[in-house]
Amino acid sequence: MSHFFDTVGQVLFYLWENKSRTFMTMFGLIWGTMTVVLLLSFGSGVGKSMKKNMHGMGDGIAILWPGTTTKAWRGYNRGRDLRFRPDDVELLRREVGEFSAISGEFIYYERPVRVGEKVAKPPVTGVVPEYGPMRNCIAQAGGRWLNENDVNNKRRVVFLGYQIRDLLFGEGYDAIGKYIYIGETPFRVIGILKEKTQPSSYSYRDQDRIFIPMSTFQSLYGWRYLNNIVYQVKNPTRNKIVENKIYEVFAKRFQFDPTDRNALGIWDTTEMDKFIYYFAFGFQAFLGVIGAITLIVGGIGLANIMYVVVQERTREIGIKRSIGAKRGIIMSQFLIEAFIIIGIGAVVGFLLALVLIQLISMLPIEDYVGHPELSWPVAIASIVILSLVGFFAGFFPARRASRLVVVECLRY
Repeated sequence: MSHFFDTVGQVLFYLWENKSRTFMTMFGLIWGTMTVVLLLSFGSGVGKSMKKNMHGMGDGIAILWPGTTTKAWRGYNRGRDLRFRPDDVELLRREVGEFSAISGEFIYYERPVRVGEKVAKPPVTGVVPEYGPMRNCIAQAGGRWLNENDVNNKRRVVFLGYQIRDLLFGEGYDAIGKYIYIGETPFRVIGILKEKTQPSSYSYRDQDRIFIPMSTFQSLYGWRYLNNIVYQVKNPTRNKIVENKIYEVFAKRFQFDPTDRNALGIWDTTEMDKFIYYFAFGFQAFLGVIGAITLIVGGIGLANIMYVVVQERTREIGIKRSIGAKRGIIMSQFLIEAFIIIGIGAVVGFLLALVLIQLISMLPIEDYVGHPELSWPVAIASIVILSLVGFFAGFFPARRASRLVVVECLRY
């Protein structure tokens, strides 16, 4: 152990004696480290931002629409328009049985809604309570989502998108317990949607919609047919299997060919999750390769300097070998020197990267590309790359130094 500390002391003394060269060598490593960490952190932030935006509409949901048959089947002509009833939701729940949540959805577009003289025309949506959690319709503090009692008792209660609240009551107004008119019918506000990022939708953004119990919707408007069905599968890996089961169940229900994929329309949002995963992985790998190349360039500079150091200290190596120093000791001295340079460069580069990450996080770019985020995978990947660069940059010059012929060194 004492030998190790003696070696470290000698290395630090030598580095201090050659401050300019040491700094120029470290600069390349600092720049490379900072580049690797920043690029990987930025890639991680972009991937998380894409996932967050996608899940604003719901986690692993699928939307099912009735379509038009395009194949004749058992005496039925093609070109029949299908329509879903609320009972069809229970049919799917019973026959398919792999849903964690499922809800039909009535949507009355551009229904006049007013508070005093302020009028808006949002879509009025009739749903059941399990619709809210799977669509990430979370209430702001002090409010709540629809519940079973609201449905069973056909209550005239309403859950507002926050932008509709702002239009009718004023921005940030506490509208809980207040009343709005949908058409000529008064409804009590029970909840306001918590703000969320939602760049995609199959109708309006949730911030611009209002939600009432499905039973209340039916009693008011007498609609028999649903606009669509929204469901969430317990095991997302079985989404395709569930989709095929839905076709089989509804093929019997509506008498159409199960292979007629135009009879039903299904948007499985988990497919977008897969795209985002592979895109983020590829993007991260691309940025990582760029950062690694930058770091390798710094490592090449370090290796060249180490070869110069070996040449400068050839006579010193010969003297050490002549008084009994083994090859392993000579090799370890140069490896330690390389790792000290790498270590100092890495620490400084990491610190600079962290400062830049914090500064970039203050910019208003989260809604577009997210914020760079230093995660454990990023840190581990950076450490692995640095360790490999440090090892190869020091190993070959160190091996050359350990294999020098003692007599030739003393003559140098």
